[in-house]
Amino acid sequence: MATQAPEYVAVGRRKTAVARIRITSGSGKIVVNGRSFEEYFKTQALQNTVLSPFEVVKQLNQFDLKVNANGGGLNGQAGAVRLAVSRALIDSNPELRAALKAEGFLRRDPRMKERKKPGQPGARKRFQFSKR
Repeated sequence: MATQAPEYVAVGRRKTAVARIRITSGSGKIVVNGRSFEEYFKTQALQNTVLSPFEVVKQLNQFDLKVNANGGGLNGQAGAVRLAVSRALIDSNPELRAALKAEGFLRRDPRMKERKKPGQPGARKRFQFSKR
């Protein structure tokens, strides 16, 4: 029986998006929700967000990723994948923590949409005031 390459699993969240990833050593192939990475994250900015942890630790194209992202929008999902990738890289090599922490990739972005309040049309907006 052949020994399998180690697989690291991590979860990342941003806003209401959740990304679960499986990272294995490989050639840099990334699959997101059964689709190719470039097809799912179409803009260069979103692709750079996802790949930034690899660029910081200089390990681009050394790992294969299988990503399951759901909830939120594409921007939130890209941020969630970035956090998950950073956590998985630390699992694979704890020495990478300092570089990733300095870039702020290990901090979960806590900003969420504010809830709508009762008796109002939105979170902060009020109905028009009428004096008479």
